[in-house]
Amino acid sequence: MAKRTRAIAILLPSRSLRTLAGGYDGTMALRQHSRKSVAKPRSRPSSGPLLLIAIFKLVKALLLIAVGIGALKFLHRDLSATVLHWTRVLRVDPDNRFIHAALAKLFHATPRQLRELSIGTFLYAGLFSIEGVGLLLRKRWAEYMTIVTTGGLIPLEVFELTRHFSTAKLVILFVNVAIVIYLAKRVRSR
Repeated sequence: MAKRTRAIAILLPSRSLRTLAGGYDGTMALRQHSRKSVAKPRSRPSSGPLLLIAIFKLVKALLLIAVGIGALKFLHRDLSATVLHWTRVLRVDPDNRFIHAALAKLFHATPRQLRELSIGTFLYAGLFSIEGVGLLLRKRWAEYMTIVTTGGLIPLEVFELTRHFSTAKLVILFVNVAIVIYLAKRVRSR
């Protein structure tokens, strides 16, 4: 008995486990201790949708960065000449009513408006980047932040959808509502 207790004491690195093994029957106490320490792992919510939301946020951030850089590039150029050049290269009909409306807005953009547009897109890109990285790292603060920011923008999206309806705006609204509902359920389940 003493040899077995000494052998267990040598094999066990922790002093508390060596003390535990030195009881009335070292192997019995060790078995009971190991049963207690093996607890059932808590079921964690699936991270698949969370990964998709994080990727969605990061893609939006990259697109906004591209728009911001594009706005800065047009800051000191002749915008109308550049746009007309690309309509010819892409063989887009400038008399199409949608293209014509977009070109009319671009031609009337001032350098100050382009600067403001680039600043706004970079700020939103930073926000989406923080959310996306936080969600990738499965941080709880990122879930709360995404719920608040995405949920706060839903009324603006509804307003914009009622002003000018488009399928793309409807899809984005639907995706953002689904994100808020999923994250709210995920946060409440903890």
